[in-house]
Amino acid sequence: MRNVRKKLSGTVISDKMSKTITVAVKYDKQDSLYGKSVKKISKFYAHDPNEDAQIGDMVSIEETRPLSKLKRFRLVKILRSVKKVSDL
Repeated sequence: MRNVRKKLSGTVISDKMSKTITVAVKYDKQDSLYGKSVKKISKFYAHDPNEDAQIGDMVSIEETRPLSKLKRFRLVKILRSVKKVSDL
């Protein structure tokens, strides 16, 4: 059970850094007191070596060794791409 790595999927919310994307992962968590489902969002920095992902893309990321102070995931594949509208 050595190479068990977390695999997450989420939406790219930022691609302004070089070779790095910010991915928002949405999940439901149950409130401990009332039991109601509450929607939560976690943000992860992921390594994108080819800079393929754009804002709005659905991507799959996987846990890896620490690549920088905050970067602990890498881009596995783009699940759904958003078409970019060119400026008129």
